[in-house]
Amino acid sequence: MDEKDLTLEKQLERIHEITSRNLRRVSDDIWGVLKGTGASKREEDKASQLIKEYEQMGKTLKGQSSDYRDEMIERQMEVIKALTKDEAKFVSDSLWDNYPSPDSSPLSDAEKKETNQKNRPMEQASGKSSEGSVKAEEAKEEAEEPPEKLEDILSELHSYIGLGKIKTEVDNLVNMVRVHKMREEHGLPTVDMSLHMVFSGNPGTGKTMIARVMARIYKCLGILSKGQLIEVDRSGLVAGYVGQTATKTLEVIEKALGGVLFIDEAYALTYHKGDNDFGQEAVDTLLKAMEDHRDDLIVIVAGYDGLMDEFITSNPGLESRFNRFLHFDDYTMEEMMAIFNMRCKQGGYSLDEDASDEVEAFIVKQNVDPITFGNARGIRNLFEQVLVTQANRIVTIPAEEITKEKLMQISADDVQKAADLAIPREKNTGDMPEDTLAGLLNQLKTSVTPDGSEEDEHAGAYEEEAPTSEGDDKNV
Repeated sequence: MDEKDLTLEKQLERIHEITSRNLRRVSDDIWGVLKGTGASKREEDKASQLIKEYEQMGKTLKGQSSDYRDEMIERQMEVIKALTKDEAKFVSDSLWDNYPSPDSSPLSDAEKKETNQKNRPMEQASGKSSEGSVKAEEAKEEAEEPPEKLEDILSELHSYIGLGKIKTEVDNLVNMVRVHKMREEHGLPTVDMSLHMVFSGNPGTGKTMIARVMARIYKCLGILSKGQLIEVDRSGLVAGYVGQTATKTLEVIEKALGGVLFIDEAYALTYHKGDNDFGQEAVDTLLKAMEDHRDDLIVIVAGYDGLMDEFITSNPGLESRFNRFLHFDDYTMEEMMAIFNMRCKQGGYSLDEDASDEVEAFIVKQNVDPITFGNARGIRNLFEQVLVTQANRIVTIPAEEITKEKLMQISADDVQKAADLAIPREKNTGDMPEDTLAGLLNQLKTSVTPDGSEEDEHAGAYEEEAPTSEGDDKNV
């Protein structure tokens, strides 16, 4: 045997020693996992037989010709490949919960396929799911969600308490959009319609609720692709430093694409007049986005009467894009009583007959100013206060006397005690409603100055004093 063959023989012996040792270690590790998951005795014997065959072929390697050795090596590699393939499959099935239990029969190919579809892919299980996969899943779920019917949404709208004028305006708008689409389908000329809207009215009159309804209606009519509502105010659009407002506003717009962007108290974007105010930058960014995405973005701005008129007329771009105004009236006493009774019904409460008069008196006592009371919002607060006094009464009843009816009952005494405990409200003594609004805006202007001290809370009216620091934008 020459030096070349001798060297090769030593290398093969070394490879055999290392491979055999590692192969047996891998086999022990594999069966250590599989035994814990119910691997059959037949599969263990199969693996053991493969290992023995490998060892036997290794022993016959010595003394054979180079061609025969090559053949043996090929056969060994086939054994290793078969063993690795079979056992790796068992390990994979075990790790991904597809391996059958000891008492169950092996899964068929169809069953394994179904199981794999239910489980997350390997990269998702390890927290490395791709963005494309996530978007595909979201699109699939959205496609499976049954579309709403326009008739159902309009029926829901008309079931709301009050809002008579709003319901009429919405019906008119829906009819206009329907006819507009019919004319397009028949090749007739159409007039450009601005579907952006201005909601004006006092707090608690249903502006946000109607904005959600409009988003759903626009989606049903095919105007919007998604129909979601993104609600923000000044603080969600305006930043405190140069260059940040446009970026912040664009991020909000991106979320709203395909749906409705609802900006509450929108007048706060332009009532500042100081050099360090960036509200106008947010308005300019918004106007550009409304033009760039006019086919898949609706903007609804909302706020108090008067102030919203000033907001729209403050910028020619706003006037040209917002020409549809909806005014939300305050709720009448009958409507507020209906809202209170509705909350009782929804919460599983029963209002005594003699308690209705006390509820009405409670509303009159608190509703001295619709702005500070908050209409439907104020009714919710009153209802919660009544529940507190009702609970205080219930806990004094012996446990054996508690019944379902007693837990549901709201008595006149419960309402009276809630009214006595409520903080009394004072009627606005200003000459005009705008005086109250000015006071509210002055509260918005209270902020922290750069040196950390608070500004005077008794600053002048909003139209007489402009903010003097960037901190105003961050605290409004």
